[in-house]
Amino acid sequence: MNPGKTMVLVVEDEAPIRQLLVTTLEAEGYGVHEAGTLREGEALAGNRRIDLFLIDLGLPDGDGLRLIERLRQWTRRPIIVLSARAQEQQKVDALDAGADDYLAKPFGVAELHARLRVALRHAAQSGLAGQSLLRLGELSIDLQARTLSRGDEALRLTATQWRLLEVLARQAGRVVTARQLLREVWGPGHAEQGHYLRIYVRQLRQKLEPEPARPQYLLTETGIGYRLLVAG
Repeated sequence: MNPGKTMVLVVEDEAPIRQLLVTTLEAEGYGVHEAGTLREGEALAGNRRIDLFLIDLGLPDGDGLRLIERLRQWTRRPIIVLSARAQEQQKVDALDAGADDYLAKPFGVAELHARLRVALRHAAQSGLAGQSLLRLGELSIDLQARTLSRGDEALRLTATQWRLLEVLARQAGRVVTARQLLREVWGPGHAEQGHYLRIYVRQLRQKLEPEPARPQYLLTETGIGYRLLVAG
């Protein structure tokens, strides 16, 4: 399965630093969106698939803390702060606002990539009490490896199909509202476009269910959203 590249949003107002980040991230195989202002970053976050956020605190049109707080209203995707502000209280403020990690400038490229790997690994392991391998009958979902398989057979998913499955798997057993799924998968700009969700749920059931018309694992909670039932 090839669910697509891990997508990183870089929000950094200093063009040389932003270009360095874009270059080194792309060299490591990440896909990158970039923004130079808080407003641009929020717009991209709301309308693009983002797996991890790199956010500078000193933005020209507002404090990066505001962006972190807004993101945390609708997504739990990892956020790493990049800033020249090295005082301990500023680090605490960023973490309290919802950031997962903090890198003070200047930082090494190797350390940056290590922090990204850790943040993504922790995000993958957050599903079902920290488990990264979930089972649905004969199917296995590996959140860390980003794979879906039936026995030894790998099942191919599109990037959007995988993202939907991942969000459901992270909250396995719980009802996830349609609005939350739309925000997490497509961004808050699509929160009212339920037809996207219905189409992709139907596609996922074709992959997951022995009888898609009579789902056992991906259940509809009428008027609310969906629930993924797994064995653990």
